[in-house]
Amino acid sequence: MNPTPAHPRTLVGDLAGMDGATVRLCGWAHAVAAGVITLRDHTGQVALVGGHHGSATVTRESAIEAIGTVSRGAAGTTVAVAELRVLGPALDPPPVDAASPLAARLDHRHVDLRQPRNRLVFEVQTTAERAMRAWWADHGFLELHTPKFRASPNRSGRELFSVDYFGRPAYLAQSPQFAKQMAMSAGFERVFEIGPVFRANPLVTDRHDTEFVSVDVEVSWIGSHEDVMDIEERWLAHVVGEVAAAHGADIERLFGRVVRVPETPFPRITMAGALDILTGIGHVPAGPAGDIDAEGERLLCAHLAAEHGHELVFVTEYPAAVRPFYHMRMEDGSDLTRSFDLLWNGLEVTTGAQREHRHDRLADQAGAGPGRRAAIAPYLDFFRHGCPPHGGYGLGLSRLLTRILGLDDVREATFLPRDRHRLSP
Repeated sequence: MNPTPAHPRTLVGDLAGMDGATVRLCGWAHAVAAGVITLRDHTGQVALVGGHHGSATVTRESAIEAIGTVSRGAAGTTVAVAELRVLGPALDPPPVDAASPLAARLDHRHVDLRQPRNRLVFEVQTTAERAMRAWWADHGFLELHTPKFRASPNRSGRELFSVDYFGRPAYLAQSPQFAKQMAMSAGFERVFEIGPVFRANPLVTDRHDTEFVSVDVEVSWIGSHEDVMDIEERWLAHVVGEVAAAHGADIERLFGRVVRVPETPFPRITMAGALDILTGIGHVPAGPAGDIDAEGERLLCAHLAAEHGHELVFVTEYPAAVRPFYHMRMEDGSDLTRSFDLLWNGLEVTTGAQREHRHDRLADQAGAGPGRRAAIAPYLDFFRHGCPPHGGYGLGLSRLLTRILGLDDVREATFLPRDRHRLSP
């Protein structure tokens, strides 16, 4: 056991104005050369000079503790070391650095995350989540923690992880959607959840993963999906504003990106209008009719940014064929839904909609197959005893962080990513 230190810890970022003071620093040996050790903690770096290092052998990235006197000179702040201890020696040189390929950095994530740039990602994440909860608290929302084991699928029935649940099949939740809607039937009116979801997606791309943190919201007594978009854009502008205030200078310094708080309202365009724009610039989306592929999302955002000067756009009124059965139709007999996606600089960050809350219509939209009806019977029961008009959205936290920071891959904004090939660390 280490003895109780004689001095409280001082962070490197607090050394300014402490000339002549005796301090105790704890951090990493960032560099070791010519008798000078550069100590790094999460607030900055400082040179440890002179003094007596004793018998300590310091290797790069060892965890060290130094006690010494602060000095401010022409070369900046240094600490003249009186005592230095190696608390956690590094046995090998660092296996990766900032220039290493992403796959290698993820293999050694514990070292990769020591970079100040990478730590900032999770400082931003912490501030963003704190701002989300503060806004929700100010607007009457309840926080839920929904189960991640499910007896039946709660999306399309595809991309499911199945598990043995005491001798019967169960599934890892792809979304808290059904539970959020149950909360509307229960009269909770406004709810949110920040939690993990699981999707057995075989794609390994810069925007897909098999486990991610989903930010989910559901609200009652709405008139249409327009009300849900109104809520999301005000909430998101608040979140980005808090991030900009707390970290804007560091984001610009380490990522080269200026965080701009989006003006409200965000631009809105129907799917039909979006497809007209893409046709006009010569892009035919791959995939299902009435939807936009990844390249189409990039092209559409670039086109609308040039036109409106805005990084975000709501695309609305998706065809029912490409949306879940529980999305409400625009009107009786319509094949369009009261739905939307929020695109940010070419990436879908949110999917949302007004839900169908009337039991008989919901049952009809679910399909007539007896197996299908049996699988979703508990869900349909939520609407048998009265349910208010409601809607909501789900946002991928890692996708949000990539847009705020200008990152190219969601794995860089995930503490320990999971995809088809990556199950550790």
